[in-house]
Amino acid sequence: MTFVLGLTGSIGMGKSTTAAMFRRQGVPVHDADAAVHRLYRGEAAGLIEAAFPGTTGDEGVDRQKLGAAVLGKPEALRRLEAIVHPLVRREEERFLASCRRTGASLAVLDIPLLFETGGDGRCDAVLVVTADPDIQKARVMARPGMTEERFAMIHVKQMPDAEKRRRAHFLVDTSRGLAAAEAQVASIVRALAGRPGGALSQEGTAC
Repeated sequence: MTFVLGLTGSIGMGKSTTAAMFRRQGVPVHDADAAVHRLYRGEAAGLIEAAFPGTTGDEGVDRQKLGAAVLGKPEALRRLEAIVHPLVRREEERFLASCRRTGASLAVLDIPLLFETGGDGRCDAVLVVTADPDIQKARVMARPGMTEERFAMIHVKQMPDAEKRRRAHFLVDTSRGLAAAEAQVASIVRALAGRPGGALSQEGTAC
């Protein structure tokens, strides 16, 4: 049975870069953010327009308009999540079914809010991507359009990095550079090679 590894990490930690490293190791990866982007251009667009009129255009959901419609409005955000999350979960299930059909021994679920949404319960183990807080902030603030206020708003929505690390089975520290991170990923792939799904408990030890 395919071993399911959850991959998560706070903004600026290097999660997407780490996911790409797994792909280079030949491990199939499901990117929840990419799934949302596809849904915004397709199946979810009409549902979101019905719930939040004026937030879509010819190419699907206008993320800026949608962001303005839900920013600082918890009830609106819950309505949006009620639309999007089941669709993303369905894509995830299709991905895992495909992995099992093709006999993949390991599959990665790349989910930014894995712990916050309870997604870790669907995984056999969890890998947390981490970095020094100063490095994290420098990376985020270098992004186009990022402000201290926006960074603070994103940061407060996410579980503290220390808590994520405490709950992780594996860690990848991207503070040490790409080569070191690649080596950590390769070590994790080797450690999980041939391990059946369900073999690790939620009490696992981080490496």
